[in-house]
Amino acid sequence: METKLLIIRGNSGSGKTTIANELQKKLGPGTLLVSQDTVRRDMLHVKDRQGNPSIDLIRIIAEYGKHTCEYVIVEGILGKAIYQEMLHGLIHFFNHKADVYYFDLPFSETIKRHRTKANAHEFGIEKLEEWWLSDDYLGVENEIILRENLSEEAIISLILKKCQTKS
Repeated sequence: METKLLIIRGNSGSGKTTIANELQKKLGPGTLLVSQDTVRRDMLHVKDRQGNPSIDLIRIIAEYGKHTCEYVIVEGILGKAIYQEMLHGLIHFFNHKADVYYFDLPFSETIKRHRTKANAHEFGIEKLEEWWLSDDYLGVENEIILRENLSEEAIISLILKKCQTKS
């Protein structure tokens, strides 16, 4: 079994968690979802800074998935300045059987999407602005830029279709 790595990145409120959760359901059993928020905030309760222990734990969990799962989804803001080295390492570890998706949306769209989230009350526009990363592309071979004109259904369909191709 050759495991496929899916990396889904983007600013807070862009829709990446919704897409990752839906993909895990559609790809079915044998799909590991590694959420940056779960690892960093819930499991380790650490700040998103250079050298934080969530970087290694995300890598370790994803590497575990390579040997036990058909698909591994790594999802989160995963800002390039902090996570690039680890993400490039994972892509290499997965023998380049990886697709990278980056939500590149205008700030106004992320605000609109954020307001629909169940946890929208936990932080406001000021925090979204503080966390905002503009054009935070990894610049890897299979990086696909997702824009605001794509519906949730279109994104899911695109990713599932790509999962069925040999890359």
